[in-house]
Amino acid sequence: MSQPLLEVTGLTKQFPTAGGLVRAVDDVSFAMARGEVLGLVGESGSGKTTTGRAILRLIEPTAGRICFDGTDITHLDRTDLRAYRRRMQIIFQDPYASLNPRRKVKDAIGEALVIHGLGTKVDRRDRIAALLQRVGLPADAMERFPHEFSGGQRQRIGIARALAVEPDFIVADEPVSALDVSVQAQVVNLLQDLQAELGLTVLFIAHDLAVVQYISDRIAVLYLGRVMEIASAEQLYSRPRHPYTEALLAAAPIPDPTRRSQRTPLQGDIPSPLNPPSGCVFRTRCPHAIAACATQIPPLVEVAPGHQKACIRDDIL
Repeated sequence: MSQPLLEVTGLTKQFPTAGGLVRAVDDVSFAMARGEVLGLVGESGSGKTTTGRAILRLIEPTAGRICFDGTDITHLDRTDLRAYRRRMQIIFQDPYASLNPRRKVKDAIGEALVIHGLGTKVDRRDRIAALLQRVGLPADAMERFPHEFSGGQRQRIGIARALAVEPDFIVADEPVSALDVSVQAQVVNLLQDLQAELGLTVLFIAHDLAVVQYISDRIAVLYLGRVMEIASAEQLYSRPRHPYTEALLAAAPIPDPTRRSQRTPLQGDIPSPLNPPSGCVFRTRCPHAIAACATQIPPLVEVAPGHQKACIRDDIL
């Protein structure tokens, strides 16, 4: 791999609460090549959204290093970070909450253009019209308010807003989870087409494994803030090497109602991040756990070319 566009090393984010510190993200490391789509999956509470927002510095990391296009941006001040903000954008999960109901679409999309001083007023209007058409909406939609659109249309506006300043990297934070199933495929296909057309590097956050498999080149599996496995989409689905990934795949619905999954489904609930298990954080739900799992934190190691897992057992899967 040539120099990655994004390299995350030891990323950690802790939140203070009345009950103590919550470690939402714990020593997460991965790299992304230019033009790559990396899926980030895991149950609710696994730290996916926190990871994405910490990378963008929308929330400040507690520890670790974020390197973007060869520059360490972890501790850049607001002024120096502005140039990188143009190159790193986000598509939010909730298309209803992410748009100001009092502002017209042209203002929502054009805000970043104004902030970064891009183009004249006429240029910006033309740019907004072109963006709306690119995401499948009419140019005159810019004069309307968010409440006049459906959820799927609002998410298309959110995508246009993220693309307005021509970024290199986008965090797509569960961009279809709040949409009707009938609309999800349309939005995912739009994102896939735009990614290929524009050469975007995308961190695609989701809990739906079918969606992630469809759009991603590689997939990272997160559990209680720690990476359990990273592999190509094909490797991960054909031969998962971590018990948590195996369990997630077992829980995924099978399109053919006459077939039954041969995998063991996940049991129990995810532990509280206020009091995570010692050693391997997955051990309390793992069917293969042994005594050593309670004392050893498994490092993320390569078990096959391009395939990493965090598990002390080599004799399973």
